[in-house]
Formats: sequence, structure tokens, C-alpha cells
Amino acid sequence: MASCSKIFGTTMAAYHLIEGGYMTLLDQLGDYFPDCPEDKKSITIKHLMTHTSGLPDEILLWKYAGSPDYAVATILQHPLAYPTGEGCVYSCMGFILLAKIMEKITGKPLNVLADQWTFKPLGMTRTGYHPVDSYKPDPTCAYTEVTTLWGPGIPGIVHDENARFLNGISGNAGVFSTLRDSEKFCRMLAAGGEPIVSSRMLDIGSVNYTPGFDDNRGLGLQLGGPAPSFTGDLWGEHCICHTGFTGTSFAVDRDSGLWLVYLTNRVYPTRNNGGLTRLRHQIHNAAMTEFGR
Repeated sequence: MASCSKIFGTTMAAYHLIEGGYMTLLDQLGDYFPDCPEDKKSITIKHLMTHTSGLPDEILLWKYAGSPDYAVATILQHPLAYPTGEGCVYSCMGFILLAKIMEKITGKPLNVLADQWTFKPLGMTRTGYHPVDSYKPDPTCAYTEVTTLWGPGIPGIVHDENARFLNGISGNAGVFSTLRDSEKFCRMLAAGGEPIVSSRMLDIGSVNYTPGFDDNRGLGLQLGGPAPSFTGDLWGEHCICHTGFTGTSFAVDRDSGLWLVYLTNRVYPTRNNGGLTRLRHQIHNAAMTEFGR
């Protein structure tokens, strides 16, 4: 599911902790990481979830961290890309830190939290992290990209390089799912979040916290308009959605209840495939038009 994992796994777990009073949007990195550099101590959970932290879009952890144990330190020591709160740059690094914070709070890794709080309650029996126990093919999964760095496209191994470096369980990517399970997830969102999160939590998560930044970001969620959206021209501002680099996406229109899951494998055998963007716009336009007839 690539970066749709940020919603299926990380964001839903974060909502759960916020609702339970275990974590707040104003908690800061300095509260959880004692060695946090001064320029990052005041970055909040809200900054991480709205991609306004100042953290760069990507750091090659697999290249610079040495081992997964040094991933957090590597991110925290990296220079900010812009002053915190003064921009909106989509950052996988922020969601990796968010997952590490939740692990500190609960004493459990993200895959356990997601399974316990989201996947099992929704009956998403074919959804989870790292569906294979070793680097061997799983014929039930789509093949990932063929690269000179990682070798052949192995099905069942996460495509994102940093998530793969973090053993397939990461706040930015790593969830595998099916169309039927993704349908269950979208129906939950279309119904207001129950039984996974309250409607109030979903309402707060669906606020556009980045007006003026040429992006539409809620808490974890990507939103429809006013800035351009992958959902095309007809879905409007009350759409909650997200994309994944490998060609996955979901969208839920909270006004009408219409939802659309789009699962493709655009990175096999290579990521050099730009034909998906316009097609995705067309499909979302057509779906909304047919729904309204």
C-alpha cells in the first residue's frame, strides 16, 4: 500500500492514542527524545502529522544510518529543510518519528498496534506489515520494483527503501492489503470512523491545517481542494484521501459517502511510469459523475 500505510497504520494508531489521552497534538519531540537537537525540540505531533515540521522529504537511512537502531538519531541530526511551521513539505521522516514515539508510549511496535486497533476490529484479515518472514517470494503479493540496489522485484517485500531498511515495519510505509480489506477501511471512514475512532476525532483529523501552502493536509490525511488534488475536479474539500508511490490510493467523500480504492502496481518493473496521474484524475471524475446520476 506504500504511503497509504501512513493512514491505514500510523494515523489510525495516532488517533487512538490521542483519544485515549496518551498523546496530544502539542507533545514535542523533546518530550520523547532526550538527545533531540535544539532546532527540533519544539516540533510537535501536529507538525509531524501535517507535514509542517521542517523535516526534509527524505533521508536515505539505508545509506547513512548504518543500522535501524540509528534511524531516529540520523533523522534528528539532519538539518531542517525549512523553519518549523513555515511551510508544508511531504515528509516520510516525520511519520517514521511518529511511529517511534508511539512505540515509546505503548512499548509495542507499530505492526502490533495497527493489528490490535484497526485491522482485527475491521476484519481486515489479509492486511498487515511484512507478509513474509524472509526474503522469499509470496505469490499472493504484487511484485515490487526491479532495481540494481535491491535486485529482483520480490513480492511481499515493501518497496520503500527506508521502510525495507527498517525491517518492513515503518511509520511511512510497509502495509500490504487487498481490495476487499481496503473496502472495509474506506467504509469505516465513510461511516464517520466508528468503531475505530470517534466521529469527532475524524472531524478534527479532516480539517485543512495547511491553507496557503499549496497543499491540503489534515492530521495524516490528504484532503480534497482548494489546492490541486489527485482526486480530480469533482470531489471537493470534504474528501479525505491518500496516495501511495507504488500506484495505490483511496478517497472517501464525506459529503456523499462515496469511496474509491485504486490499486495498481506502477513500479513494476520500473518506477519510470508517469501515466498514472492523469488516469487517476479521469477515474475519480467518472466515479463521482456516475454516483450523482
